[in-house]
Amino acid sequence: MKVDFSTMTKGELRAYVIAHPYDKTAFHAFVDRFTADASPETFDIPNSSAELQDVDVLIKQKLEQLKTS
Repeated sequence: MKVDFSTMTKGELRAYVIAHPYDKTAFHAFVDRFTADASPETFDIPNSSAELQDVDVLIKQKLEQLKTS
């Protein structure tokens, strides 16, 4: 019997992939579903310790925004 991954919720699909780790079709459906919802925004790698500190501050700010929304 063929499983219809498009009808599964994200949680169900994740659980299926964990339970069936060798099912490549399920894995590809899982990756496609989650990357479709991912932000297209990318960032450069910090080149100095000052830039790294800036990134740390930005991450903390983003986490605070997510807590309040």
